[in-house]
Amino acid sequence: VAPNVGEIQRKASPGGYVMDSEPGFYDSVLVLDYKSLYPSIIRTFCVDPVGYAEGQWASNTENLIKGPMGTLFSRERHCLPYIVTSLWRSRDEAKRAKNEPLSQTLKLLMNSFAGVLGASECRFFSPELVSAVTLRGHEIVKRTQVFVENRGYKAIYGDTDSIFLWLGRLHSDSEAHALATELVRDINLWWTHILHEEQGLENFLEIEFDTHYKKFFMPTIRGSDVGSKKRYAGLSTDADGNEEMIFRGLEMARSDWTLLARRFQEGLLSRIFHGEPYREFVSSYAQATLEGSMDELLVYRKRLRHRLDAYVVNIPPQVRAARTADDYNLRMGRPAQYQNGGWIEYLMTKNGPEPLENHQSRLDYEHYLNKQLKPIADAILQPLGENFSSLISHQRDLF
Repeated sequence: VAPNVGEIQRKASPGGYVMDSEPGFYDSVLVLDYKSLYPSIIRTFCVDPVGYAEGQWASNTENLIKGPMGTLFSRERHCLPYIVTSLWRSRDEAKRAKNEPLSQTLKLLMNSFAGVLGASECRFFSPELVSAVTLRGHEIVKRTQVFVENRGYKAIYGDTDSIFLWLGRLHSDSEAHALATELVRDINLWWTHILHEEQGLENFLEIEFDTHYKKFFMPTIRGSDVGSKKRYAGLSTDADGNEEMIFRGLEMARSDWTLLARRFQEGLLSRIFHGEPYREFVSSYAQATLEGSMDELLVYRKRLRHRLDAYVVNIPPQVRAARTADDYNLRMGRPAQYQNGGWIEYLMTKNGPEPLENHQSRLDYEHYLNKQLKPIADAILQPLGENFSSLISHQRDLF
């Protein structure tokens, strides 16, 4: 058992690499993804506490593996690469046996080895070790970007272990899959060659084809022209040949936005992706909201993360609604429901947030237009040179 050897000073370590995105609408975006990137780095570059100790004290550094931040690792004396290799093979066996729960468990376990090296509670905690993994990941994605751009494709986004490539024009699924197969083969062969040439290493890095988005949208950060990160939508084809809309990080994928907003975002993007008229959709959706035809979609559902009496200075709307609900419950001789937290459903009215179960006031439709529909519409319409206010000005004049 590894002994306690005293405290190591905590230092921040870099996380996964997230490439600056190129916002806008695109035809045919390929997503290529490195299979278990961090475990692959551990295997390929022999990142390991024992190997690192050997590298630190070695008198002759000529045959050591050179890592980021001046780290050096032994080629022969290490433990972690062997453990990861054993788990990797077990996972491959589980996948062949179609044992998905075991496969996922082994994947999580393999990935945890990189994370635990950056946890100060771990006996093998080392900012240098975890940085040797994450910074190598940065290098791999950046060099992959250069490789594909030298082949004439534009990398519009990348996140930790994946890269998004714009193919320049619309491709059929069969064309895109053939191109992806070629790129995957060439990138993997290139890594095998370059790692052997640079450091005499066996390559365990493996990039795979993940998705072909026939249509793709990357928004900007709200209120700026800078591309966002970890937020996008795309139109792809599933394994059965059916179209599906994919949302990552956008309001459609978040339960803290109302159904009004989530269905609006899905409907607007679907029309743009399919080349269908969208201006009429925006104006009619806003009109239906103002007329009260969408009232069943206006409910907010949010979590109360603390006791109600813990909110003293900044009182968010869900807390105000919960206090109103509990006051009502007590007046009716019923126990309070929300004093210790939980989930609350509420509506925004002319008198502020009111709980769904006993709201009394008129609904504030302007709130829903300004806070739920407008931010979504403007993010999508900005690359098209339009905005929400101009498309619904006639509806506002009517109410």
